[in-house]
Amino acid sequence: MADWARAQSPGAVEEILDRENKRMADSLASKVTRLKSLALDIDRDEDQNRYLDGMDSDFTSMTGLLGSVKRFSSMARSGRDNRKLLCGVAVGLIVAFFILSYLLSRART
Repeated sequence: MADWARAQSPGAVEEILDRENKRMADSLASKVTRLKSLALDIDRDEDQNRYLDGMDSDFTSMTGLLGSVKRFSSMARSGRDNRKLLCGVAVGLIVAFFILSYLLSRART
């Protein structure tokens, strides 16, 4: 902008303004490119955060399942009556599974 004072003709002022305009347009284009890359990085980070939150809930549910298995095994070791009850429940669940799978296969055909 200091070049304006040195410009002697209107064409020279226009050329100086054109160069300044191009320089500022290039600067703006680089800032927009940088902003766009930052926005994409933020979007990727958001996807990673969702993935990590999902893993956290998976680990939490797995911890609950492991606690259930631990209680089941301690109950099985505690006495004879509990073993009979647990075997009966296990057999009942297996039979219920096969009955449901049979009924579902018959319903499809």
